[in-house]
Amino acid sequence: MERKYNKQPKLHIRKGDTVKVLAGDDKDKTGKVLEILIAKNRAVVEGINMITKHQKPTAAKPEGGIKKTEGTIHMSNLMLIDPATGKPTRTGRKLNEKQKLQRYAKKTGEFIK
Repeated sequence: MERKYNKQPKLHIRKGDTVKVLAGDDKDKTGKVLEILIAKNRAVVEGINMITKHQKPTAAKPEGGIKKTEGTIHMSNLMLIDPATGKPTRTGRKLNEKQKLQRYAKKTGEFIK
């Protein structure tokens, strides 16, 4: 059954989380999530999937140059690092003591901030 009101999906990773890369050129590296692109199901992670962009010379920056920035990586290739243990873990959602859904680490069972 499709959601009526809140069409935004609930993702296992949020902005500010520390994640581990599971696949690709940067496999086994860790970094902090800078941005989430919900529509494309991708994330921008600090220092991961670096791409080069060529900058044309402008009046403000006459020398131009080559700029390195982070590219996006698919959410399925990321795994959350548990803040309590520092190890990768799967996540779930369950009710906390205030009867609100909150993420928790499946390995330890502890709530994630």
